[in-house]
Amino acid sequence: MLVAFSVAPSGTSDLSRENPDGSVHDAVAAAVAVVRESGLPNSTDSMFTTIEGEWDEVMTVIKNATEAAGRYGSRVSLVLKADIRPGRTGELTGKVERLEAALAEQQQFEGHS
Repeated sequence: MLVAFSVAPSGTSDLSRENPDGSVHDAVAAAVAVVRESGLPNSTDSMFTTIEGEWDEVMTVIKNATEAAGRYGSRVSLVLKADIRPGRTGELTGKVERLEAALAEQQQFEGHS
């Protein structure tokens, strides 16, 4: 399964007081570090971190990442989007590779019209 998630703390904590501009980058960095240390395939962009694995292992990592971000505030917002496809692996990169191939094929077709 693939799960894209985003965590953001709100409220105050001792750690959030160290960052008076309200940025959550330190909290997000703490969450992403947990994901990367998990050893599961993952990717981070400007909005989400996507992680690939089996249900229980992915959800455990997301829980731990949420707790890491939670140290930076009194509450945490968590957004999840999952693609659950039993028996499939390598989809973190496979889906993107298929998309790029389809785009290249469309461009080639449009070039010959």
